[in-house]
Amino acid sequence: MSARNYTYYDFTQSMCSTCLERVDAKIVFQDDNVFMLKNCLDHGPEKTLIATDVDYYKKIRHYIKPSDLPKKFNTKVEHGCPYDCGLCTDHEQHSCVTIVEITDRCNLTCPTCYAGSSPTYGRHRTLDEVRSMLDAVVASEGEPDIVQISGGEPTIHPNIFDILDYAKTLPIRHIMINTNGIRIADDKGFAERLNDYMPGIEIYLQFDSFKPDVLTKLRGKDLSAKRQKALEKLEKFNIHSTLVVTLERGQNDDEIGKIIDFALEYRCLRGVTFQPTQVAGRTDNFDPLKNKFTLTETRQGILDQTDIFKENDIVPVPCNPDALAMAYALKFDGKVVPLTSMIDPDIFLNGTRNTILLEQEENLQKELIKVFSTSQTGGTLAKNLQTLLCCLPMISAPNLSYENIFRVIILKFMDAHDFDVRAVKKACVSIVSKDLKMIPFETMNLLYRDNKIKRLNEIIESKNEIKKPVYI
Repeated sequence: MSARNYTYYDFTQSMCSTCLERVDAKIVFQDDNVFMLKNCLDHGPEKTLIATDVDYYKKIRHYIKPSDLPKKFNTKVEHGCPYDCGLCTDHEQHSCVTIVEITDRCNLTCPTCYAGSSPTYGRHRTLDEVRSMLDAVVASEGEPDIVQISGGEPTIHPNIFDILDYAKTLPIRHIMINTNGIRIADDKGFAERLNDYMPGIEIYLQFDSFKPDVLTKLRGKDLSAKRQKALEKLEKFNIHSTLVVTLERGQNDDEIGKIIDFALEYRCLRGVTFQPTQVAGRTDNFDPLKNKFTLTETRQGILDQTDIFKENDIVPVPCNPDALAMAYALKFDGKVVPLTSMIDPDIFLNGTRNTILLEQEENLQKELIKVFSTSQTGGTLAKNLQTLLCCLPMISAPNLSYENIFRVIILKFMDAHDFDVRAVKKACVSIVSKDLKMIPFETMNLLYRDNKIKRLNEIIESKNEIKKPVYI
């Protein structure tokens, strides 16, 4: 009797990367890797690498918790996921992060851009349109955790500060500005204006590589000098910022540790987010079979290239463990102490708080006090560390502030090659569409943008045709 050359693990639904039709998919283990196997009747079989660490992939199934639902749903289930966004009544997670794209325009034409932006594409949203988009986020979330002002390049919007003024009047806990940093670097007074909004905003700064050839491939030009100049201004005013790295295999995957070490040199930097390239929008000279990078490879790169984080420091994020992993650390007086591994996973997997959890929190607090017993920071947290650390427990830390936090996030957005309906139902990053719906990031870029909606309508129409009664 012969055996398969893989171990069957799970079943899900995906989509054909050619026609975007929903297809059945197997999850299998082979040669210590995790693959997705699927077959489209029109375009044939596909095999996609989705993880390089079988143990970690199995572990993520333990990092689940009761879903936090949005205040309202926008669509009903009619055609099945992913054709009913959003958020439809079958979606399993609210939007931890909501992206408000205030413009299609950009001062770059990056060869890698999920939105396909450029100096001539589309238009700026009007101030009234943006207000309506922000209002829609509040209606959906009540008190949104994070709203990212994005584009295109949001800093070139003529009403960017009017938009920030309005956003600050809303019950949004954290406002981020996604930017390539060019206007921060070049506009003499821009950073000073941003400083007027502190605290309460954070700059999400594109920072892909130290290598000119990689920057040219990903962004169309070497932006090293611009990024450095922007960072110097952010540092001058201590404007909270995060470096955002688009990762591609064979390009900048060897710089993961170097970028983390670099970020730790800056007072203003709260951490680094690594985002392996999503095959959507504009991906010039990108070969998915060669260049796609997985979450587990990113995680291993952090472990291999830095001395800061160990195996148990980088854990799945419970709201969407297939797509997100995190490591938190506290920094003070040149010391960097990983925090995540100190916490029993049950603390942030349980839907309710009980005495045992409180005892564990008390032990953690004692450990923090011991590590930072010499803290002379003047700032205090308004409430506790949970206001700053996603999915962590309530911890009183009166001698620590946001400036003591350093986080490393891995955010792996699925595309048509590795799309998993099971996982996308827990997607917690949404984009506000032009008709004010909350569309999960993955499905927005694959099906709901202006240049993708035609194909979505074709798929829906074909499903409607199948539903029509046939009379003989």
